[in-house]
Amino acid sequence: MRLIAENISVARGGQVFFSGISFTLSSGEALIVSGPNGVGKSTLLRVLAGLLPDREGVVRIEGGDHERPSETCHYLGHRNGMKHELTVRENLEFWRRYMATSQKAAGSPVLSTVDAVHAVGLAGLEHLPFGYLSAGQQRRIAMARMLTAYRTIWILDEPTAALDVDAQAMFANLVAGHLETGGMVVAATHQPLGVGTARSLKLSTDCRATFDVPDHANAQGAG
Repeated sequence: MRLIAENISVARGGQVFFSGISFTLSSGEALIVSGPNGVGKSTLLRVLAGLLPDREGVVRIEGGDHERPSETCHYLGHRNGMKHELTVRENLEFWRRYMATSQKAAGSPVLSTVDAVHAVGLAGLEHLPFGYLSAGQQRRIAMARMLTAYRTIWILDEPTAALDVDAQAMFANLVAGHLETGGMVVAATHQPLGVGTARSLKLSTDCRATFDVPDHANAQGAG
């Protein structure tokens, strides 16, 4: 399976964030998006996830059961997507049902809510209201959501924000495991994710984007 972005251009309120971005991401590959605040990293991720329209260009899936990334991705944004009044288990059970899918990958089982909480190092907290947790614990529970229903593509916006060093290492292991079973990851971050040979896409304030792979043409600025 491949995630293909072709000539992506995005503008909001008359401001062009970037244009001409093209790349291909294959099974087992990760792309790290970096750059200063306000250059459009979050916007690019939302476009890839199908949450925002692009001004021009195409984002598609090749070689899978679905044509649109929105049908085969987990999106973890700045907000955790959890109800503070519900317990950890109730939140995860909702997402488990909502994201129910027949998609599977060899060696990447879908976890129960209890096992997913254990996998992020918070076993025993399932009964607590989500709002009672610390910011770091809330982020880890949001990560557990991705383990309760399989999606090939993980689109992550500052996933390690609020995490301590041990939790960052835990998340790096989750990402590595996802890639090893043929998954793909696109992450915007200011911090290393510890995923080894991830490719890099750097956005700049002059509407340009630079890839670290020489056989991919650099995206050109809009003006």
